[in-house]
Amino acid sequence: MLANYFRDHTMNKVEQWQLAVRRKLPLEQKIAMSLNRIRAWDQFWDLVSVSFSGGLDSTALLHLVRSILPDTQAVFVDTGLEYPENKQLVKSTENVLIIKPKKKFRQVIEQYGYPVVSKRYSQYIREVRNSKGYTATKRLRLTGYNSKGEFSAKSMIPKKWQYLIQSPFKINDRCCFWLKKQPLRKIEKMGYMPFVGTRAAESNQRAQSYYRYGCNAFDMKHPRSTPLAFWTDQDILDYIRIFNVPYSKLYDMGYKRSGCMFCMFGLPFEDSPNRFQRMKLTHPKHWKFCIEKLGLGPVIEYIGCQWNIVQPTLPGFEKMIFGLPE
Repeated sequence: MLANYFRDHTMNKVEQWQLAVRRKLPLEQKIAMSLNRIRAWDQFWDLVSVSFSGGLDSTALLHLVRSILPDTQAVFVDTGLEYPENKQLVKSTENVLIIKPKKKFRQVIEQYGYPVVSKRYSQYIREVRNSKGYTATKRLRLTGYNSKGEFSAKSMIPKKWQYLIQSPFKINDRCCFWLKKQPLRKIEKMGYMPFVGTRAAESNQRAQSYYRYGCNAFDMKHPRSTPLAFWTDQDILDYIRIFNVPYSKLYDMGYKRSGCMFCMFGLPFEDSPNRFQRMKLTHPKHWKFCIEKLGLGPVIEYIGCQWNIVQPTLPGFEKMIFGLPE
């Protein structure tokens, strides 16, 4: 049985060189491989669903899954942070279950703190600030050395960001849990095992997960399938073009990625204009709300980034607003 074949732990594990090879495969072959993973996931579980955000990755994933499983339930979490263009695409798509989280973004940042720099570093900063005394965890996060004297650079807050421990505002990593993961747990309890559009290229954490589980993480605490894990950005664009898949018009406005509008994860590593500068030009009402009402302006400045654009446009900005790249 196909599902049992892909559940074999020896078959699931992926080496770095294997991922590198798979990324270079032609799109036609990648589609065939992904469809095999989709079939295996569907055969193993009674119910499956697609986590659909309206972004390019989940748009391609939903189309691919429904090409062989046309009645698959799509699930959209309405966090209140979605770009209106993505939400419009979701509403125009058939068979999408829309759910909402218990907490709103304002409640999360007031209770827990702001999501800055990266999810990992926000977690580490939270742990240090909540430590009572010089605990083993605090030492690890500040120096990278554990109780055995072993060093791990990935376990510490980089020196560049340690000043954030003393920030005048709270910093936390719990935003994703309350706004996305927690509501999706309800769908999981209903028996739906999700297809998710995450890819290994997006972060080291996702790459590590792919090396350990492959596309179909049957034995993860919260099982999920990521059949596009080895696809590249260009694969996603090519798939959408070739199959003429309707996509969010946000990507005709210069945005390469969407995600949550007010999230500051990854902001210091973006080129100019960053997401907030671009938002002022494309979504001025949303920009005004997040900068002024939610207080993101001072936070963005504190992490060394810009949120304003003095000029009506930036050099080269007009060239980015032309639709999906050729």
